Amino acid sequence: MAATSSLQKALISLLLLLTAAFVYFAQVSEATKGPKITHKVYFDIEHGGKAIGRIVIGLYGKTTPKTAENFRHDWHTYPGALATGEKGFGYESSTFHRVIKGFMIQGGDFTKGDGTGGKSIYGTKFEDENFKIKHSKPGMLSMANSGKDTNGSQFFITTALTDWLDGRHVVFGEVLEGYDVVQMIETAPKGANDKPTDTVKIAKSGELPVADEAKSGELPVATEGYGVVKIGLVVLVVGGILALYLRNRGTIRSKPVV
Repeated sequence: MAATSSLQKALISLLLLLTAAFVYFAQVSEATKGPKITHKVYFDIEHGGKAIGRIVIGLYGKTTPKTAENFRHDWHTYPGALATGEKGFGYESSTFHRVIKGFMIQGGDFTKGDGTGGKSIYGTKFEDENFKIKHSKPGMLSMANSGKDTNGSQFFITTALTDWLDGRHVVFGEVLEGYDVVQMIETAPKGANDKPTDTVKIAKSGELPVADEAKSGELPVATEGYGVVKIGLVVLVVGGILALYLRNRGTIRSKPVV
Protein backbone atom coordinates (compact mmCIF):
# COMPACT_ATOMS: atom_id res chain seq x y z
CA MET A 1 0.00 0.00 0.00
CA ALA A 2 2.79 2.43 0.98
CA ALA A 3 4.76 1.56 -2.18
CA THR A 4 1.71 2.21 -4.36
CA SER A 5 1.09 5.56 -2.68
CA SER A 6 4.72 6.61 -3.13
CA LEU A 7 4.66 5.60 -6.80
CA GLN A 8 1.44 7.52 -7.34
CA LYS A 9 2.90 10.66 -5.75
CA ALA A 10 6.06 10.36 -7.85
CA LEU A 11 4.09 9.98 -11.08
CA ILE A 12 1.82 12.91 -10.23
CA SER A 13 4.90 15.05 -9.49
CA LEU A 14 6.40 14.01 -12.84
CA LEU A 15 3.12 14.91 -14.57
CA LEU A 16 3.15 18.36 -12.99
CA LEU A 17 6.76 18.92 -14.11
CA LEU A 18 5.92 17.84 -17.66
CA THR A 19 2.90 20.16 -17.70
CA ALA A 20 5.01 23.10 -16.51
CA ALA A 21 7.64 22.32 -19.15
CA PHE A 22 4.97 22.14 -21.86
CA VAL A 23 3.52 25.52 -20.88
CA TYR A 24 7.00 27.10 -20.88
CA PHE A 25 8.02 25.76 -24.28
CA ALA A 26 4.64 26.65 -25.80
CA GLN A 27 5.18 30.25 -24.64
CA VAL A 28 8.72 30.27 -26.05
CA SER A 29 7.42 28.92 -29.36
CA GLU A 30 4.75 31.62 -29.54
CA ALA A 31 7.26 34.36 -28.70
CA THR A 32 9.67 33.09 -31.35
CA LYS A 33 6.93 32.96 -33.96
CA GLY A 34 5.79 36.53 -33.28
CA PRO A 35 2.76 38.20 -34.89
CA LYS A 36 1.52 36.56 -38.08
CA ILE A 37 2.39 38.37 -41.29
CA THR A 38 -0.62 38.30 -43.61
CA HIS A 39 0.46 40.70 -46.38
CA LYS A 40 3.69 41.92 -47.93
CA VAL A 41 4.05 45.31 -49.58
CA TYR A 42 6.98 47.21 -51.03
CA PHE A 43 8.32 50.72 -51.61
CA ASP A 44 10.77 51.47 -54.42
CA ILE A 45 12.65 54.51 -53.13
CA GLU A 46 14.28 57.43 -54.93
CA HIS A 47 16.53 59.99 -53.25
CA GLY A 48 17.27 63.14 -55.20
CA GLY A 49 15.78 61.54 -58.30
CA LYS A 50 18.02 58.45 -58.11
CA ALA A 51 16.82 54.95 -57.23
CA ILE A 52 18.38 53.69 -53.97
CA GLY A 53 16.53 50.41 -53.46
CA ARG A 54 13.41 48.64 -52.25
CA ILE A 55 11.87 48.31 -48.79
CA VAL A 56 9.66 45.24 -48.23
CA ILE A 57 7.27 45.35 -45.29
CA GLY A 58 5.20 42.61 -43.65
CA LEU A 59 1.83 43.56 -42.16
CA TYR A 60 0.34 42.01 -39.03
CA GLY A 61 -3.15 41.50 -40.41
CA LYS A 62 -4.24 39.08 -37.67
CA THR A 63 -3.28 41.27 -34.72
CA THR A 64 -4.12 44.65 -36.27
CA PRO A 65 -6.47 43.91 -39.19
CA LYS A 66 -8.05 47.37 -39.50
CA THR A 67 -4.75 49.27 -39.42
CA ALA A 68 -3.04 46.82 -41.76
CA GLU A 69 -5.92 47.02 -44.25
CA ASN A 70 -5.77 50.81 -44.22
CA PHE A 71 -2.06 50.70 -45.04
CA ARG A 72 -2.42 47.98 -47.67
CA HIS A 73 -5.13 49.85 -49.56
CA ASP A 74 -3.12 53.04 -49.50
CA TRP A 75 -0.31 51.39 -51.45
CA HIS A 76 -2.16 51.90 -54.71
CA THR A 77 -3.93 54.71 -56.51
CA TYR A 78 -7.62 53.86 -56.37
CA PRO A 79 -9.91 55.51 -58.96
CA GLY A 80 -12.78 56.44 -56.68
CA ALA A 81 -12.78 53.11 -54.79
CA LEU A 82 -12.17 54.47 -51.29
CA ALA A 83 -14.79 55.71 -48.84
CA THR A 84 -14.07 59.33 -49.77
CA GLY A 85 -14.60 58.60 -53.47
CA GLU A 86 -11.55 60.64 -54.41
CA LYS A 87 -9.04 59.69 -57.08
CA GLY A 88 -5.28 59.54 -56.75
CA PHE A 89 -5.43 58.24 -53.16
CA GLY A 90 -2.23 56.41 -52.21
CA TYR A 91 1.39 56.41 -51.06
CA GLU A 92 2.94 56.20 -54.53
CA SER A 93 4.82 59.45 -55.35
CA SER A 94 4.55 60.63 -51.73
CA THR A 95 7.66 61.43 -49.68
CA PHE A 96 9.43 60.77 -46.41
CA HIS A 97 9.05 64.26 -44.96
CA ARG A 98 10.75 63.74 -41.59
CA VAL A 99 13.85 61.70 -40.72
CA ILE A 100 15.68 61.56 -37.40
CA LYS A 101 18.84 59.51 -37.08
CA GLY A 102 18.69 57.01 -34.23
CA PHE A 103 14.92 57.30 -34.02
CA MET A 104 12.74 56.87 -37.13
CA ILE A 105 11.78 57.87 -40.67
CA GLN A 106 8.26 59.22 -41.26
CA GLY A 107 6.09 59.35 -44.38
CA GLY A 108 2.58 58.80 -45.66
CA ASP A 109 1.35 62.38 -45.93
CA PHE A 110 0.20 62.20 -49.54
CA THR A 111 -2.11 65.23 -49.33
CA LYS A 112 0.21 67.97 -48.01
CA GLY A 113 3.62 66.36 -47.76
CA ASP A 114 4.66 68.18 -44.60
CA GLY A 115 3.22 66.05 -41.81
CA THR A 116 -0.02 67.97 -41.42
CA GLY A 117 -2.09 65.99 -43.93
CA GLY A 118 -3.07 62.49 -44.96
CA LYS A 119 -6.29 60.51 -44.61
CA SER A 120 -7.41 56.96 -44.05
CA ILE A 121 -9.68 54.67 -46.04
CA TYR A 122 -12.20 54.98 -43.17
CA GLY A 123 -12.38 58.76 -43.22
CA THR A 124 -9.99 61.50 -42.22
CA LYS A 125 -9.03 59.75 -38.96
CA PHE A 126 -9.71 56.43 -37.25
CA GLU A 127 -9.26 55.08 -33.73
CA ASP A 128 -6.27 53.30 -32.21
CA GLU A 129 -6.91 49.61 -32.87
CA ASN A 130 -4.78 48.17 -30.05
CA PHE A 131 -1.30 48.37 -28.55
CA LYS A 132 -0.56 44.64 -28.39
CA ILE A 133 2.68 44.85 -30.37
CA LYS A 134 5.56 46.87 -28.97
CA HIS A 135 8.23 49.08 -30.52
CA SER A 136 10.71 46.37 -29.61
CA LYS A 137 13.41 46.74 -32.27
CA PRO A 138 14.53 48.74 -35.31
CA GLY A 139 12.41 48.24 -38.40
CA MET A 140 8.99 48.30 -36.75
CA LEU A 141 6.15 49.90 -38.73
CA SER A 142 3.88 52.12 -36.63
CA MET A 143 1.15 54.71 -37.12
CA ALA A 144 2.03 58.38 -36.68
CA ASN A 145 -0.64 60.43 -34.96
CA SER A 146 -1.40 63.73 -33.27
CA GLY A 147 -2.90 62.17 -30.16
CA LYS A 148 -5.37 59.47 -29.17
CA ASP A 149 -7.49 58.02 -32.02
CA THR A 150 -6.06 60.30 -34.73
CA ASN A 151 -4.68 57.74 -37.20
CA GLY A 152 -4.79 58.70 -40.86
CA SER A 153 -2.23 57.57 -43.42
CA GLN A 154 1.03 58.78 -41.88
CA PHE A 155 3.39 56.12 -40.59
CA PHE A 156 6.93 55.76 -39.35
CA ILE A 157 9.60 53.06 -39.39
CA THR A 158 11.77 52.83 -36.28
CA THR A 159 15.57 52.82 -36.51
CA ALA A 160 16.11 52.06 -32.82
CA LEU A 161 14.35 50.61 -29.80
CA THR A 162 11.60 53.16 -29.07
CA ASP A 163 9.70 51.61 -26.18
CA TRP A 164 8.51 55.00 -24.85
CA LEU A 165 6.07 54.98 -27.79
CA ASP A 166 4.35 51.80 -26.56
CA GLY A 167 0.71 52.44 -25.72
CA ARG A 168 0.71 55.63 -27.78
CA HIS A 169 1.23 54.45 -31.37
CA VAL A 170 -0.17 51.33 -33.06
CA VAL A 171 2.51 48.94 -34.35
CA PHE A 172 1.19 46.92 -37.28
CA GLY A 173 4.14 45.61 -39.32
CA GLU A 174 7.88 45.35 -39.75
CA VAL A 175 10.59 45.68 -42.39
CA LEU A 176 11.42 42.27 -43.89
CA GLU A 177 13.91 43.36 -46.55
CA GLY A 178 15.74 46.54 -47.44
CA TYR A 179 16.58 47.83 -43.98
CA ASP A 180 19.78 49.21 -45.53
CA VAL A 181 17.53 51.51 -47.59
CA VAL A 182 15.83 52.64 -44.37
CA GLN A 183 19.29 53.50 -43.00
CA MET A 184 20.13 55.48 -46.14
CA ILE A 185 16.96 57.52 -45.65
CA GLU A 186 17.70 57.92 -41.93
CA THR A 187 21.13 59.42 -42.61
CA ALA A 188 20.12 61.65 -45.54
CA PRO A 189 21.18 65.32 -45.20
CA LYS A 190 18.27 67.38 -43.94
CA GLY A 191 17.13 70.92 -43.36
CA ALA A 192 14.42 72.58 -41.32
CA ASN A 193 11.87 70.38 -39.51
CA ASP A 194 14.06 67.30 -40.12
CA LYS A 195 13.04 67.26 -43.79
CA PRO A 196 15.56 65.71 -46.21
CA THR A 197 17.35 68.34 -48.31
CA ASP A 198 16.88 66.23 -51.43
CA THR A 199 13.46 64.63 -51.82
CA VAL A 200 13.12 61.04 -50.66
CA LYS A 201 10.21 59.68 -52.69
CA ILE A 202 8.23 56.47 -52.97
CA ALA A 203 8.60 56.08 -56.72
CA LYS A 204 6.57 52.88 -56.91
CA SER A 205 4.59 50.75 -54.49
CA GLY A 206 2.70 47.50 -54.61
CA GLU A 207 1.83 44.21 -52.97
CA LEU A 208 3.81 40.98 -53.04
CA PRO A 209 2.46 37.43 -52.59
CA VAL A 210 2.77 35.93 -49.12
CA ALA A 211 1.81 32.29 -49.73
CA ASP A 212 4.90 31.33 -51.73
CA GLU A 213 7.21 33.05 -49.28
CA ALA A 214 5.53 31.37 -46.31
CA LYS A 215 6.07 27.94 -47.85
CA SER A 216 9.81 28.59 -47.94
CA GLY A 217 9.81 29.45 -44.24
CA GLU A 218 10.70 33.12 -44.63
CA LEU A 219 7.49 34.24 -42.93
CA PRO A 220 5.66 32.98 -39.83
CA VAL A 221 3.06 30.35 -40.69
CA ALA A 222 0.13 29.02 -38.69
CA THR A 223 1.70 25.56 -38.24
CA GLU A 224 4.65 26.85 -36.20
CA GLY A 225 4.41 25.63 -32.62
CA TYR A 226 1.83 23.00 -33.56
CA GLY A 227 4.25 20.16 -32.77
CA VAL A 228 4.79 21.48 -29.26
CA VAL A 229 1.05 21.74 -28.65
CA LYS A 230 0.43 18.22 -29.97
CA ILE A 231 3.15 16.70 -27.77
CA GLY A 232 1.86 18.59 -24.76
CA LEU A 233 -1.69 17.34 -25.29
CA VAL A 234 -0.45 13.75 -25.57
CA VAL A 235 1.51 14.12 -22.31
CA LEU A 236 -1.51 15.56 -20.51
CA VAL A 237 -3.91 12.87 -21.77
CA VAL A 238 -1.55 9.95 -21.02
CA GLY A 239 -0.64 11.40 -17.64
CA GLY A 240 -4.29 11.93 -16.75
CA ILE A 241 -5.22 8.37 -17.67
CA LEU A 242 -2.28 7.02 -15.67
CA ALA A 243 -3.18 9.11 -12.61
CA LEU A 244 -6.80 7.92 -12.73
CA TYR A 245 -5.67 4.32 -13.08
CA LEU A 246 -3.38 4.55 -10.06
CA ARG A 247 -6.03 6.32 -8.04
CA ASN A 248 -8.62 3.64 -8.76
CA ARG A 249 -6.09 0.89 -8.11
CA GLY A 250 -5.16 2.40 -4.77
CA THR A 251 -8.83 2.77 -3.86
CA ILE A 252 -9.55 -0.90 -4.61
CA ARG A 253 -6.54 -2.10 -2.62
CA SER A 254 -7.42 0.02 0.37
CA LYS A 255 -10.77 -1.69 0.88
CA PRO A 256 -10.86 -3.97 3.88
CA VAL A 257 -10.90 -7.66 3.16
CA VAL A 258 -14.27 -9.16 3.99
